[in-house]
Amino acid sequence: MQILKTPQDIQSQCRKWRDDGASVALVPTMGYYHAGHMDLMRHARTLADKLVVSLFVNPAQFGPGEDLAAYPRDSERDAAIARDLGVDALFTPTPEVMYAPDHATWVAVPDLARGLCGAARPVHFRGVCTVVLKLFMLTSPDVAVFGRKDWQQLAIIRRMARDLNLPVRIEGRPTVREEDGLALSSRNVYMTPEERAQAPEIRNGLLLAREMVRRGERRVPLLTQAVLHRWAEHLPLGRPDYLSVVHPESLEPLDAVGDAALMACAVRMGKARLIDNILLTA
Repeated sequence: MQILKTPQDIQSQCRKWRDDGASVALVPTMGYYHAGHMDLMRHARTLADKLVVSLFVNPAQFGPGEDLAAYPRDSERDAAIARDLGVDALFTPTPEVMYAPDHATWVAVPDLARGLCGAARPVHFRGVCTVVLKLFMLTSPDVAVFGRKDWQQLAIIRRMARDLNLPVRIEGRPTVREEDGLALSSRNVYMTPEERAQAPEIRNGLLLAREMVRRGERRVPLLTQAVLHRWAEHLPLGRPDYLSVVHPESLEPLDAVGDAALMACAVRMGKARLIDNILLTA
């Protein structure tokens, strides 16, 4: 496995592969790998001749007061995991080589970034889109793989690729969870033992909403009320940021569950802000 640190090096290597007729898969990450990241890499490994993984804690997607400095990092362990999973090139740039001091160009999909996480993190998805487009330009991938845990991010990247006619296929992978249902996240390490013990109730609340839909309930206010009531009883250490039901593609809020509906949430557990989602309809 090559470890490449500059945009010029990764671009040159990917160009050589493409010139030789090889296909390229990309997995963008911020590191501190867990089983969810590993699933993305294993899946991407099956989709192309060459696999590129980026490891970059992107400062552009962190707002003032967020956890950029505290975000967990372990680059040596991450590199060992990537090597074991058959990654061909690990791209590990610094912010200085990714963003010039006078950087002034941004990519945004404002219609899809208004709600959900975008309401509390107004610059987040602009930073995500910008760095992902940079990675696409540097690696020219045939396919890029993202997790569905951040459904809004996946929807925004798909829209960006569609609107800009980018020649890359975007694939989403199911959320990988602990045995008790908690979605894996690098930020889970922020939680105290007490917070971690309650955190699976985030998922249990979403499962309650899906079961209500299966039994015939379609009214969104009643669904969200039931979830919040369960959280109040079983998740007292959690502070919900939002709990919304939206269309899975447009992310527009829904008043009633129809053929396609996604319930998404963000809950603060102490220092951790945890996100999760569930499709309410098959």
